[in-house]
Amino acid sequence: MERAAQSTDGGGGGGSNSSSRSSSRATSAGSSPSCSLAGRGVASRSGAAGLGGGGSRSSPGSVAASPSGGGGRRREPALEGVLSKYTNLLQGWQSRYFVLDFEAGLLQYFVNEQSKHQKPRGVLSLSGAIVSLSDEAPHMLVVYSANGEMYKLRAADSKEKQLWVTQLRACAKYHMEMSSKMMNQVEGQQKNLVHAIESLPGSGPLTALDQDLLLLKATSAATLSCLGECLSLLQQSVRQAAPPSHKPGASETILGWHGPTSHSTDQLKNGTLGSLPSASANITWAILPNSAEEEHNSQPEPEPDSGPELVLSEEEQSDNEDKGEVEPGAMEDQRSVILHLISQLKLGMDLTKVVLPTFILEKRSLLEMYADFMAHPDLLLAITAGATPEERVISFVEYYLTAFHEGRKGTLAKKPYNPIIGETFHCSWEVPKDRVKSKWTSPHPPISAHEHPMADDPSKSYKLRFVAEQVSHHPPISCFYCECKEKRLCVNTHVWTKSKFMGMSVGVSMIGEGVLRLLDHGEEYVFTLPSAYARSILTVPWVELGGKVNISCAKTGYSATVTFHTKPFYGGKVHRVTAEVKHNPTNTIVCKAHGEWNGTLEFTYSNGETKVIDTTTLPVYPKKLRPLEKQGPMESRNLWQEVTHYLRLGDIDAATEQKRRLEERQRVEERKRETLRTPWRPKYFIPEGDGWVYFNPLWKTH
Repeated sequence: MERAAQSTDGGGGGGSNSSSRSSSRATSAGSSPSCSLAGRGVASRSGAAGLGGGGSRSSPGSVAASPSGGGGRRREPALEGVLSKYTNLLQGWQSRYFVLDFEAGLLQYFVNEQSKHQKPRGVLSLSGAIVSLSDEAPHMLVVYSANGEMYKLRAADSKEKQLWVTQLRACAKYHMEMSSKMMNQVEGQQKNLVHAIESLPGSGPLTALDQDLLLLKATSAATLSCLGECLSLLQQSVRQAAPPSHKPGASETILGWHGPTSHSTDQLKNGTLGSLPSASANITWAILPNSAEEEHNSQPEPEPDSGPELVLSEEEQSDNEDKGEVEPGAMEDQRSVILHLISQLKLGMDLTKVVLPTFILEKRSLLEMYADFMAHPDLLLAITAGATPEERVISFVEYYLTAFHEGRKGTLAKKPYNPIIGETFHCSWEVPKDRVKSKWTSPHPPISAHEHPMADDPSKSYKLRFVAEQVSHHPPISCFYCECKEKRLCVNTHVWTKSKFMGMSVGVSMIGEGVLRLLDHGEEYVFTLPSAYARSILTVPWVELGGKVNISCAKTGYSATVTFHTKPFYGGKVHRVTAEVKHNPTNTIVCKAHGEWNGTLEFTYSNGETKVIDTTTLPVYPKKLRPLEKQGPMESRNLWQEVTHYLRLGDIDAATEQKRRLEERQRVEERKRETLRTPWRPKYFIPEGDGWVYFNPLWKTH
């Protein structure tokens, strides 16, 4: 069905259920502004007359100027005549007078030829449009515009149909090439701007690191990249709209411009940013956990024939470490670093190789951040208490939706340490047994989010153990496994983080999946993870989640779709999430949810009941970890303790030096491994199929 342009075509002009005889004709340019059209393949007037079959001939300048014309100038049409246009099911095909304005790249239509000097009933932009033939009706063609509109048209005969198809395609191709040329011109101007800025002296009243010039360079690069991305999205929409019989080929794409090419990417990889002034104050900007941190071409020395470490949970203590982050300030030297970095990035660029400054780092490893997603273990363990498969899958969805806010504390976008291959993190939680109940039973007494629910007697609590390991560097793959032997529940997950620069944002895809196993019920719930985005990275950065994730259980036939909605460009709420739980064999929706993943969530069940969960008031169970002196050299907090120490002191130079020493040590060990041709072997996880699994999982030992 057609869109807005078609909705105006309601009546008048005489409806017809068959294609009317067209008086289409191509007009010669003469001395009109369209004189160059003849060289673009536009048919001559006499040639068109023989194909059109009847109708008066239009004289030069007889068609009113298109909306894009200026100063009242009148344009010569490339082609005009009567075609039948499909309006809707009620009115069917109707005779309309069409005018192809080649120079403006517009296809206009009117009720009849007499009204062609009035405002057109509809206008379709042909830049990047797809014109295809259709066997839905005799002599039918379809025009798909780049903005999603579609015209279904019928000519009087096959020759006239081919005339329109030829001219429409020629017009679309011409304006596509003009867009490409324009993009190349803009790219050239942006390169000249960057060159002029970078050619300024390193000292004096105006330098290449001037705040305003850095901002100008950064925003010009981002604007150019975003414009290219917009054109690519238009091309993608056209490809999706076009029928299988006519997918655009290489010569029909909207965009011939393939993005800005610059030496700056090589500069980033070669560490040219090292010449920038180092930041020496508190954190002002940070991006999300991803693979875009410092270039770890380094790997730790494997211990020969070493097996998994024996981690004694009896040695673990409650974690009281304050992980609060400093709010961003207006530190001009740090802003200069970020501006200079952004000005050299290219849209869609993989940030794995980009060396980021130390001051943007959060004071924890990505492996520990995954553990913080488990901050509500009572909800996880309560899944096993569900009496039916429906109760259990709904309980899992409730836990899943409440897990993210604690892993992303605060509103700022932060960057955990990028784990080094072989790095591990161990912790556990103790959950009082009286706190683990099905949602269908009477609720237990509320606990404030500021209180830490603990069991006085360990025998009255469940133990949930967690281990994470960085198993690969290229690509960067993290694995984590947690289990509760008493509840016969375990989760095995592998995640590959892939980050991209998106203009004034950074996007992080979380590629991989996790599996929750309930051994007492023989159920496996496979789930994926959302993408994450750092927005407004030049001002006050903030984080949001986006994308659609899936949860499914093959045995029970239940599945869930969870959609994390990114904020619209204009208006709209932030951090929105919706979910739907479905029983696939009966095609029945058993639960719906909506709200904010870091705020209030409302659940509606098939029996009409509702439930509200405020994630900000849920009790947080503190992790239990061994003290630093009892941790191994490759455990996260021990490994990064010097960097963390100096970040807390605000000594960015010292933190950078400690990070450099750590990286250099790892590079030496990697070169040694390459010399000995010794492959890296993870301690706790083994490859299996397309993923990784824990070496001694609960489902294999019980």
